[in-house]
Formats: sequence, C-alpha cells, structure tokens
Amino acid sequence: MLKRLLLLALAVVPMTALAQTTVEVRNADFATDTDYYWTADNVYNVKDMVYVKPGSRLFIEAGTVVKFDLGVGNEATGLVITRGAQIFAEGTADRPIIMTSVQDNLAGNLDKDDRGLWGGLIVLGAASTNNPSPGGVRLIEGLNEIANPQSLAEYGGSDDDDNSGVIRYVSIRHTGIAIGDVAGNEIQGLTMGGVGRGTTVEYVESFASDDDGFEWFGGTVDAKYLVSAFNSDDAFDWDEGFRGRGQFWFAIQAQGEGGFGRGMELDGAIGDENTTPFAIPVLSNITILGAGTSIVGANAGDGGQLLILRDNSGGKFHNSIFGEHHATGVSVEDVGSTTEFDSRRRLEAGDIVFRNNIWYGFGAGDQVAQFAPQAYVNAYLGDPANANRVTNPLLRSISRTNDGGLDPRPVTGSLTLTTGQTMTDTWFDAVEHVGAFGRYNWMKDWTALDEKGYLAAGSPTDIESDNRDQAEGFELGNFPNPFNPTTQIRYTLSVTSHTRLAVYDLMGREVAVLVDGVMSAGQHQVTFDATGLSSGMYLYRLTTGNTQMTQKMLLMK
Repeated sequence: MLKRLLLLALAVVPMTALAQTTVEVRNADFATDTDYYWTADNVYNVKDMVYVKPGSRLFIEAGTVVKFDLGVGNEATGLVITRGAQIFAEGTADRPIIMTSVQDNLAGNLDKDDRGLWGGLIVLGAASTNNPSPGGVRLIEGLNEIANPQSLAEYGGSDDDDNSGVIRYVSIRHTGIAIGDVAGNEIQGLTMGGVGRGTTVEYVESFASDDDGFEWFGGTVDAKYLVSAFNSDDAFDWDEGFRGRGQFWFAIQAQGEGGFGRGMELDGAIGDENTTPFAIPVLSNITILGAGTSIVGANAGDGGQLLILRDNSGGKFHNSIFGEHHATGVSVEDVGSTTEFDSRRRLEAGDIVFRNNIWYGFGAGDQVAQFAPQAYVNAYLGDPANANRVTNPLLRSISRTNDGGLDPRPVTGSLTLTTGQTMTDTWFDAVEHVGAFGRYNWMKDWTALDEKGYLAAGSPTDIESDNRDQAEGFELGNFPNPFNPTTQIRYTLSVTSHTRLAVYDLMGREVAVLVDGVMSAGQHQVTFDATGLSSGMYLYRLTTGNTQMTQKMLLMK
C-alpha cells in the first residue's frame, strides 16, 4: 500500500502576506512508492532538482504556488516526474497552479525578458519513441549529466497508453536555465519524454523560457489549450517519433534581444532517420504568431522560418493560422538524395498535411512563392484541393508589450469564425472557427499573459453569444479524479437546451450515456459508476446545441 505523506513536516518559514508558510522542498524528501500532497495554503520552495520517484504520485492542489531556486549547471533546479511516477497538478481557471522562480514576487517584478531562472517541468513516460537504443529508451538531455542514479532520467518504452497523470491549468514561468556541463542543455517550460496518451495535458502555459516553450521527445500524449509566449527559442518542438494530437494551441514570439526563434521546429528522428514510428502528429485550431514582420534587436533564436519540418518528420495541420513573422513561413527539408530520408518524403507520402489554413504577414512577402519558396511546398500550398488561403484573418489586436493590446480572437465578420472544417477524429472538439480562438478567449484569468497585463481587458466573451464555441458559463469537470469506482460529473449550462453526456473509452467506444434530454440552465451533477469497467483513462463528452466539451478521467482500481 502506498504511504501518504503531506509535505508539511519540512522546515517552514512564515510568510505573512497571505498567511501562508514557505515549505522548503529537496530531492532527499522524495522516496519511491509514496504519495505527496502540495496544498494552496503553502508556497513550495524547491531547492534542487527534485525527482518524483517511480511508483510515487505528486498531487498539487488548485491555487498552489511552487517557486524554484536559481542554480546553474549541476546545481540547476526543476521538477522531474520520472518514468513510472505520476503528477496530478489540477488547477482551475480561477485558481491556477503557478510554477515560477523564487525571484518572482507575483506582483509584476518579473516579465517576459526574465528568462532562464530555473530548469522547468519534465515529465518522463514509457510510451514509444523511434530511438534506436534498446527498447527505445534514452536519457533526457540535461538530466543525463546530473541524475543519480541515471535511471531517473530514462524515458521511452512500449506502452503508448502510459499515464503520467494530469497537468491542467498550470502556468510555468521563467524557465530554461542550463542544466549539467554541456552548453545547450536547457530544459523547456514543459518537457515531455515518451509521455503516453493516458496523460492529460490541457490549459498549460509556458511563459518566458530561455529555450523552447514545449518539447516532445517521442510519445503519444494529446494536448489541448497550450500557450507558448515570449520564449527565446521555438514555441513548440517535437522529436523522436512524437505522434500525439493537439488542438487550441497559441504561440506568440517576442521581439528584441533573446527573442524570435521559430514558431515550430519539427524533427522526426535522431541518427538513423528511417527508424519508426515516424513523427506524424495531428493538429487542428492552432495559431502560431512570430515576432512580427518588423523586428528590433539581435535574433538569438534560429527563426528564419516560422515552421520547419526536417529529419523525416511528418505532421498534419488543419484549421490553423500562421503569420506575423519576419522571414519565410514554412520549410520542408529536402536533402537532395534518393537514398536518404527527409521530410519531403513525408510530404509526398501524405504524412505532411496543410489543409484549410490561413497564412499572412510574412517579411518575405505574402505570396505563396515568397513565404514558401521551395517549389514542392509552393505547389502543395497553392493546390486548391488543400484549401490554404493567404488572407488577413482580422485578429482583434496583436501587441507584444503589456499594454492590454493582445487579443488574438477574430473580429466580428472575420471569415475565420465560420470556415473551420470538422475533423473526422472525435477527440477533436467540433468548432466552426479557424485558429485557436473563436469568440471565447480561453487564456483569460489563469495565464501570466493575463496577470501581467498583456491580454485585453474585459470578459472572456464580450461580443455576441456564439454557442458554437465553449461559451462563458459552459463548464464541465468531475471529482474525485482519479476515482474508484464512482465519481461526480458536474456541468453548468448557460441556457436551457437538449443535453447529452456520454462516456467513452480511449478507442472511442461509448460505454455509458448519463444524460440525454432537455436540461435547464444552471449547475447539474450526475454520478458515474464504473463498476464492471477496467482501470484506465476514459473520456466524457458534454454536447449541448452545437457546443461540445470533452474531459478525461482516470479509473484506478
């Protein structure tokens, strides 16, 4: 049986501002096969690189603040969820979990140029990669030099349904410090190595990292509602056969010293690029904005293209917006050989797809031949069958200073509100808009972008009602999660409407219908009893009118 420990027995220092205490956390405090609970009445000060060991679980309550000391190289700080461990960091929109530097007073003293103050959050799982090492197992970069034993840095395996827990409504700030002795061993805001699709990742922000915002090393984890803001290198980066799905991702790059890397750097493999599985993630409704067509200061990143696909990477991009970049839009690697593998082969095999996207605002020019100068990419994007358009999406306002001028939603009348194409995979929410936003600004309340004054003032929805998006007042969640064998599913409707609430397994098979009828506006609750079902991850989907919302829950028997 797992021991249950509450990290309150550690050295504490009074913190008078909010009647909280500061709890010092060290790696030595963590053992295997143990549960740990971090609660919002404390501020947790992480003093070194902390590894949640195999068999252990870390539960972080909504509203909890975790601060990390400044340490460079072998003394770098960070939080590692090792292979076989789990994290349940379950914040809410009004009570997010914040992971930041110990230098952050949470009152505005740090901003987007304050990067590289701690390592980052690293999650390691047992899902497959295309690494040629035995079992596809490798050591994650940076930790390979400091983990003791080195097995704490391992990721990869054969369980694509592996479950590393839940990361929801978490804002990760000011990461990217160098780890170990080798230059370039920076860790991203959120690093995921071999993370499986049983893991929940949604409503996560990486703000002001001195490397990438998010990076996937193989694995199959899906993710919704990601924010990558003002990171010095790539906003999103995948490698080593990553094959997850993504929806509602937003990236904006910073101007000035230390800014404007690529929006997306997409690599397929290391070494032998013909190793399988190939990296072919599927994305819909993402918005990737560079640092603008006119940039100021030296370019510290490698941001020649907004998107680059290389090393035999594929990737399928639907219903998305790409723009606001100082150079070209997209590059697909061609090594010029008939015997070697490259991403051009993936394009010709149908493993790279750009469909129903909008392109605009490139320093190289807004003609396809200018922002996609490779002839084979030019021809693909120009093919009417792929429905790519070069047009201004009429986003409300794009500002990279904290003047309340960032609002990436389309204005009323923008064609992006009504031209989205439905994805055949039911994991994707059915929305009619192109890009990460319709009329609802899901970044409000919980992000550093909002807290620090970048987002425009006003409610998340402040123009005419649109029930095709996740509208304000339309909520869905369950407690407890994980559960055994029952859990309470709670939902809120903004208007009276026909409502259907059903539960599905990860193969998409319906296992229960809990509600199917007209329900009144307001809050509702229903019990789901999983007696007779096997342990694992399940999806529950609420459909009302033309709006759908899907959440995950974990049955642990």
